[in-house]
Amino acid sequence: MKYIVVLGDGMADEPIEELGGKTPLEYADTPNMDRVAREGACGLLRTVKDVYEPGSDVANLSVLGYDPGTCYTGRGPLEAASMGIDLAPTDYAYRFNLVTVRGGVMEDFNAGHITSEEGAALIASLEGKVPGVEFHPGISYRNLMVVHGAKGSVTTPPHDIVGQETVPHLPEGPDAPLLSRCMEAATAAFADHPVNRARIAAGKLPATTIWPWSGGERPSIPAFHERWGLSGGMISAVDLLNGIARYAGMEVIHVPGATGFLDTDYAAKARCALEAIERLDFVYIHVEAPDEAGHMGSVEEKVRAIEGVDGIVGTILDHFDGTVAVLPDHPTPIRLKTHTRDPVPFAIRGRARDDTVAYSERAAANGAFGLVEGPDFLSLLFGKKPFEQKE
Repeated sequence: MKYIVVLGDGMADEPIEELGGKTPLEYADTPNMDRVAREGACGLLRTVKDVYEPGSDVANLSVLGYDPGTCYTGRGPLEAASMGIDLAPTDYAYRFNLVTVRGGVMEDFNAGHITSEEGAALIASLEGKVPGVEFHPGISYRNLMVVHGAKGSVTTPPHDIVGQETVPHLPEGPDAPLLSRCMEAATAAFADHPVNRARIAAGKLPATTIWPWSGGERPSIPAFHERWGLSGGMISAVDLLNGIARYAGMEVIHVPGATGFLDTDYAAKARCALEAIERLDFVYIHVEAPDEAGHMGSVEEKVRAIEGVDGIVGTILDHFDGTVAVLPDHPTPIRLKTHTRDPVPFAIRGRARDDTVAYSERAAANGAFGLVEGPDFLSLLFGKKPFEQKE
């Protein structure tokens, strides 16, 4: 048996008045996800426990069968793995965004979706500015810093404080003074940087500083094939997901045209998944676009992104006769423009049948699978428990 999971990041939402009281999932044209529900069975998945912030890191670890309580140290080290950065035992890796802060307010958590090339040029200007810290450019606004001899810090994701004053949300804890110096160095280096001058001249938002968050040390994640006896692959344009895959020993499948944004190549992701499933037992397709639309507060873009995800599901169903599942990792409601920890709807074709005829939050609540805890999802999908881990 072979398995494909299609995960639309942040796809779940709340009823929206301008959609006639429907959620984006209910409003969007999703014949293929509806088919998975109709020919299979649905339920709700609790991917984030109350003790965690509702981030994609914890949520996707849960969906992939891992208990964050035993293996999660922070988002930074997961992204470091994807970037090929080997952390020493005393290193902390922090994710940092290129952001727009003006008048002391977080105006934009992604600096107008700055390009990777622009970001790399800005980050190069930080080299040597703060001893004991390495700055590594990533994709678009998503970047990484490694702090040597770190002790940790309490931080706030920048997408949670858009429109708010930043001072109450600055880092706290042992690494806070160093992180603050990094932010101050970035503010000074970026102020008259050619990249920002060009962006302002073009009517775009400048990247005024960096915002470090979700730091941690190297985690210990059991190998996927040892836990399940199956080979696995990851398709994602986001370093976080690829980092999880690398720690888990899964194949990272790079897809030309996959951007991690609204303009991603949905069809290419589907094609690459079908190619990969010929040699692998399990393929996990992660699509970031619905989450980005949710953070933007754009109903139109979220509906469009959901329909793009549905296109992936359609291609899979047309050319693959194994078990197929579809779900989000967490909701990203348009109203809030950030994540929540509410349970998410899932549908699986190939394990059971129920009376569900459409895929959505409300429809899945009445599905035969009921409410399932996140780390139990793959047990449900595969029809078996993970192998006991050796001491």
